[in-house]
Amino acid sequence: MSDACIVCSNLSFAWPDGTPVFQGLSFTVGPGRTGLVAPNGAGKSTLLKLIAGELRPAAGAVSVAGTLGYLPQSLPLTGDLATVTVADVLGIAEVIRAIDAVESGDVDEKHFTAIGDDWDIEERTRAQLDRLGLAGLTLDRSLSTLSGGQVISLGLAAQLLKRPDALLLDEPTNNLDRDARHKLYDVLEDFNGCLLLVSHDRALLDRMDRVAELGRGELRVYGGNFTAYEEAVRAEQDVAEKNVRNAEQELKREKREMQQARERADRRQSNAARNLKSAGLPRIFAGNMKRGAQESAGRAGQMHAGRVGEAKARLDEAGRALREEQRITLDLPDTNVPAGRNLFLGERLRVRLGDKDVFAGQGVDLTVRGPERIALTGPNGAGKSTLLRLLSGDLTPGTGEMGTGQMGTGQMGTGQMGTGQMGTGEIKRADGRVAYLSQRLDLLDLDRTVAENFADYAPERPEAERMNLLARFLFRGPRAHLPVRVLSGGERLRATLACVLCAEPAPHLLLLDEPTNNLDLVSAGQLESALNSYQGAFVVVSHDERFLREIGVNRWLRLAAGELTETAAPEV
Repeated sequence: MSDACIVCSNLSFAWPDGTPVFQGLSFTVGPGRTGLVAPNGAGKSTLLKLIAGELRPAAGAVSVAGTLGYLPQSLPLTGDLATVTVADVLGIAEVIRAIDAVESGDVDEKHFTAIGDDWDIEERTRAQLDRLGLAGLTLDRSLSTLSGGQVISLGLAAQLLKRPDALLLDEPTNNLDRDARHKLYDVLEDFNGCLLLVSHDRALLDRMDRVAELGRGELRVYGGNFTAYEEAVRAEQDVAEKNVRNAEQELKREKREMQQARERADRRQSNAARNLKSAGLPRIFAGNMKRGAQESAGRAGQMHAGRVGEAKARLDEAGRALREEQRITLDLPDTNVPAGRNLFLGERLRVRLGDKDVFAGQGVDLTVRGPERIALTGPNGAGKSTLLRLLSGDLTPGTGEMGTGQMGTGQMGTGQMGTGQMGTGEIKRADGRVAYLSQRLDLLDLDRTVAENFADYAPERPEAERMNLLARFLFRGPRAHLPVRVLSGGERLRATLACVLCAEPAPHLLLLDEPTNNLDLVSAGQLESALNSYQGAFVVVSHDERFLREIGVNRWLRLAAGELTETAAPEV
């Protein structure tokens, strides 16, 4: 393993409006694989950009030993993508042109300068593309013909061709299908430099040597993979909760003892006053005794007040070690669907988008019964999102006979099903209680508050009940009155789930398209909590296998080459 490392010393950074992101942050990332985790908005991507030199810190320094490679979430591509080639993205176009020129007899010195030691660049490139599942790509292929997942894999190949000593990756599995993800896992397993990656992909994080948690102004490193990190955090939380309970008991005890001491002092003073009066002592002597008793009581009071203050400080310190409650706890009886009830029947479904038939041959057949939990998998570009839009009623088959029926007119994407001879397919839905959450999360009015959107979806619920339900989705107090536009990605997902799952009527069929994309791990856990409370059927498109296992998927479908097939659950 190489000795490459990343060192950040007293790093500070703020946005142009003065909002601080880091203040005096110091840490070292050594050789091996390190996963960086934190809630959305904590500054993970910003930190990678500072290390990569794309942003300049307000104070402090960053140093990287060796060559650095950096893959951002989105490749910085400009211009007409139809004119950008695979070789351009890989950064080898100039070298390839120089080699071609030399091989054709042009011995200009500039060609040899461009080539350097990269005479084998095409062979190395082909090997790298093959490792990442891109063996079929030609170097002159236009980028506009590639899927989002292929572009991400291509960007990683470009960084690996630099032979970096240190590698920064920001959400490298976004938009990758299952096969592409596992190829990426294998490539990173073989990387022997210093790897620092940001990811919400827990299967990838479980392949890390350590996990670094960014938060509260520091970077804490936990040895082991993500599963070990979760166990360590749970153990810390158990200790923190125990310390809080002990500190609360100690504070109660100190307050009780202070009150008892005050009552004893009051009784002593009262008794002393009566005794002095009955003893007939001189006034000056009696006054001295009274002042002495008062001073003694004052010292005792100060001592107990000091102890109470110390107990409060210990309680505050113990409370700071607690992590904010992050789980959603729900009871959603209105979403219950009788077992075996047909929610969707589709036969020989075909769709034509542009000049492309999405489904092959006679089309696809699909039946959804309540309360099935279905995972829809398959390679990028196979038509998974298109199939969800058919289920939701957002699309109608390009050919087929539409069933007759009324879909309802609620808030969740509704419409009238018509009849007509259109070919050889048929769709039937039990009713209009279908909710479709696209990747864009565009169901809510961005300019209205969370509470106002929720009232639109559940107008018959009393306001107090609505606010209680929003609190269960972790929108408490002022958070419920924020405009949707200012929410983070995870908060917007929670707000959308609250409106959809608690709507009137509640959905019996829930459709989700890549719901964990760009979610931090906390938000992904909150989504799991909500879906595990949901009692209807759902169809979810996702490449996150651990997420699919956590939400209890019991039926697996794969869409590939225009055909929909039942498959077994993937091996863990």
